[in-house]
Amino acid sequence: MPLLPRWRYMTPEAKALTRRLAVSGGVLLVALLVFRSLIPWLLLGLAAWWLWKLVSR
Repeated sequence: MPLLPRWRYMTPEAKALTRRLAVSGGVLLVALLVFRSLIPWLLLGLAAWWLWKLVSR
């Protein structure tokens, strides 16, 4: 059973959009898998920066 059963009826623009979405999702998944150990530090740094900006007003 095909993943996109109507692929042959889609317009070229719709096919291109679907491919871009799939590539973007794949890149995001790879980035999350590779950098998952850095994500908590990035979130902590972002939260600290927001807190610093809030306090310095």
